[in-house]
Amino acid sequence: MTGIGEFLTRTRGRGRLDGSDILTYAYLTLGTILMFLPVLWLVFSSFKTQAALLRFPPDLLPYDQKSVMVEGYDQPLPLFNVTMPDGSVRQLAQVRRVGLEGQMVDPASPGEIIKVNINDREELREVRLAWENYTEPLQRFNFLVYLRNSIVVTVAATIITLLINSMAAFALAKYEFRGSTFIFILIISTLMIPISVILVPVFLVITGIGWNNNLWGVIIPGAATPTGVFLLRQYMLTIPDELIDSARIDGASEWRVYWQLIMPLSAPALAVLAIFSVMWRWNDFLWPLIVLSRSELFTLQVGLASFQGELNTPWNYVLAMTVMTLLPITLVFAVLQRFITTGIATTGMK
Repeated sequence: MTGIGEFLTRTRGRGRLDGSDILTYAYLTLGTILMFLPVLWLVFSSFKTQAALLRFPPDLLPYDQKSVMVEGYDQPLPLFNVTMPDGSVRQLAQVRRVGLEGQMVDPASPGEIIKVNINDREELREVRLAWENYTEPLQRFNFLVYLRNSIVVTVAATIITLLINSMAAFALAKYEFRGSTFIFILIISTLMIPISVILVPVFLVITGIGWNNNLWGVIIPGAATPTGVFLLRQYMLTIPDELIDSARIDGASEWRVYWQLIMPLSAPALAVLAIFSVMWRWNDFLWPLIVLSRSELFTLQVGLASFQGELNTPWNYVLAMTVMTLLPITLVFAVLQRFITTGIATTGMK
């Protein structure tokens, strides 16, 4: 913690702030707010009730109206601060509302109904975390099934992506053959093809194979990515050819060179590609929506879309489940983030 504190308080001047320090800290503070405030708002909103989400102006914290159990009533009654005709303020519980009139009772002596104008009362609110936003969807929706499907698709697609892309990158980086540069340029040029152009042809291929309503139909089409081939090839160019020649002289096969030499040395770039692949697969919505029509095969993103009803959308559940879908990505990034700088910074160096 001492090292972090020294880093955050570092200045260009000797013991005092320089003008550039003020601009730097202001820029970094603004960037931090712009990046993390929406995430913070999402997390707080996931603990709000449906009524609190619709309140205007909105609150950052999950406020909810106070309620109290009153003798003679089965359900808790909402509490209000009511301004009486004599100017005094009393805490009353509302029994019902009729037009512009609120029928209130004193929780201490609920025998008498007090009629007040709704403009003379103010809600009593407190911070309350609506944990039911996280528990009820697990009972009412197939969230755990969607989670399992997303994990299967993400893990399988990431493993296949790392294998296929690393093999292609190894061949393009360490084998000299006619047309290698053309093949590499051809692979990179596919980045310019919009996804909407190939949706129908790929769907027809998947249908012909029989992978409709099958998780393999979601996993396989995006297994080979030009971005992954480019990233790994550029990193593998930094590995000295002498190491490979030495391994071959010692009798290592090409598969052994690839698996026991190239793959371990390419770990930083593989970690970066793994992060990218996990984010791509985990957040993919359009392709699973096209391929999958059975609810038991839905991934989390498609399942979240199914929460929306024709007339009413339970936004409190949608926000809570959205937070749940962010947690695996956050954990993967936290585990592999130390490789990101190394993997990207050394890509393309030779």
